[in-house]
Amino acid sequence: MDKNLLITGGSRGIGAATAVLAAAQGYRVCINYLSDHVSAERVCEQIREAGGHAIAIQADVSNEDEIIRLFSRVDAELGRISALVNNAGTVAESARLEDMSEFRMLKIMMSNVVGPMLCSKHALLRMLPRHGGNGGSIVNVSSAAARLGSAGEYIDYAASKGALDTFTMGLAKEVAGEGVRVNAVRPGYIFTDFHALSGDPQRVSKLESTIPMGRGGRVDEVAEAILWLLSDKASYSTGAFIDMAGGR
Repeated sequence: MDKNLLITGGSRGIGAATAVLAAAQGYRVCINYLSDHVSAERVCEQIREAGGHAIAIQADVSNEDEIIRLFSRVDAELGRISALVNNAGTVAESARLEDMSEFRMLKIMMSNVVGPMLCSKHALLRMLPRHGGNGGSIVNVSSAAARLGSAGEYIDYAASKGALDTFTMGLAKEVAGEGVRVNAVRPGYIFTDFHALSGDPQRVSKLESTIPMGRGGRVDEVAEAILWLLSDKASYSTGAFIDMAGGR
């Protein structure tokens, strides 16, 4: 089976670390990004300098028209994908529910729930044997917030990740007999600039004393878990979750 991987939101943080590690393990990688072309190309260049193959394609993966365009370009420039990492997502500044707008909630649900569902749909149109595929693997990047609730911070984000978890379990069962595995990682307290979107770029450092392991996590640690779930080493795992929040 061709090892062609699409990573949404792959220009930075967990997505970028996953792209680099995947390429080192023999995947041909497409890095999807929303707006930061420079960062996406920088990751591609890092992969190419190490002898790997990578392309970068811009698309808003909360919009199906753009997803269709993205997958069409991947087909043409990389080939039929065998692996998908639904990593793209967003969060808003910390707030209580009574201060959250409808626009904020809809944006988060479209990015964090509908987007991964649509990307998985178009991946299945390439992976499932009934559509000419040879199977494949999907990994959704959820969050420890799905278990913890994020009260007083961003319960809308937590709810979106809870929905992503439910989707993971349901889709895993739906396609389990058709050669496609669907799993998820649930990172938490990882050192990444994603926290700046919530208005607190130093959040992990501030909370390290509350984490049982006593430290924040690294993006490469999350990438290792994602690549394990994608690989044949996890061939009997579907509908499963790897929690990566230092014991929280």
